[in-house]
Amino acid sequence: MKKILLLSTGGTIASVPSGEGLAPGLTGEKLLEGLSRPDIPFEVHCRELMNLDSSNLQPEHWSRMAEAVFSALPLCDGVVISHGTDTMAYTAAALSFMLQNLNKPVILTGSQLPMDAPESDGPKNLSDALACAADGRLHGVYIVFDGLVIRGVNARKTDTRKRHAFESVNAAPAGRLEKGRLFLNGEPKPPTGLPLTLNANVSPGVLLMKLTPGASPALLEAAPGLGFRAVLLEAFGLGGIPGLDRSLLPSIRSLSEQGIPVAVTSQCAFGDCDLSVYDVGVQAAKAGALCAGPMLTETAIVKLSWILGQTKDYRTMVRLFLENLAGEFDKNNENPI
Repeated sequence: MKKILLLSTGGTIASVPSGEGLAPGLTGEKLLEGLSRPDIPFEVHCRELMNLDSSNLQPEHWSRMAEAVFSALPLCDGVVISHGTDTMAYTAAALSFMLQNLNKPVILTGSQLPMDAPESDGPKNLSDALACAADGRLHGVYIVFDGLVIRGVNARKTDTRKRHAFESVNAAPAGRLEKGRLFLNGEPKPPTGLPLTLNANVSPGVLLMKLTPGASPALLEAAPGLGFRAVLLEAFGLGGIPGLDRSLLPSIRSLSEQGIPVAVTSQCAFGDCDLSVYDVGVQAAKAGALCAGPMLTETAIVKLSWILGQTKDYRTMVRLFLENLAGEFDKNNENPI
């Protein structure tokens, strides 16, 4: 019989009314009691890792989750993590980089309504996540939510209230679940055959700056003095960065020369960053900006944070950022699973 570990971390799915709004309070065992399918054909073991609103999760909590998954996987067939929706995409991306050469599934899920609430989406999402973890065909990090199976590096929360809270951005969903059955959108890539490795060191020293017309370069210039060791710019369109009035190019060049990588992603909801198309992108690349390609902002900032936890060498940072470590550079539906 398949063995699945449920790691509970809190979130809406585990929340109960308190004197000041909803707050996590249910254990993993209590979550299992709320399932609509009591006849789960596999063993589920629970471990309480933390009980937090996901808005309170910090990078060190990603490390704790990665370490827990790493120690559990030799003893089970898959891991499900119950998690708050607000930062679930960040955690999924972080685990995708921290846990390399995964040959088993790590599934994150949660809900928009507490498990005990009338018409909660929690029971279905948790049942789907467990079924997905026990299926045996997937390996890697995924979010399972409202019937969709989304790779950890392609997930984004797109709605604050609807059951359909997550989308797969710049790649098709890996699959879907219907009545507890998993339907894949393609054949899963075979595991690498390499041993599972844990690289859970992470640093939060990344400055995220969303460009707006009139944005001042002063913030970029202040980044080193504020302790930031990397910068992510959410640029216009394909990666447009002002190079005339209030030009950001001298600041990008200066940061790069100081060993602080400056990466660029698009602030558009869909589509990739390409600094080779327009002059405003080409000049940014010449100044030292690194193109994030199809990476979401959530994935790019987590990747930079993870890289800062691995090395202080600028050239190594650049190499790691531009390397396709967890499928984050896949696009146009290439290798969706």
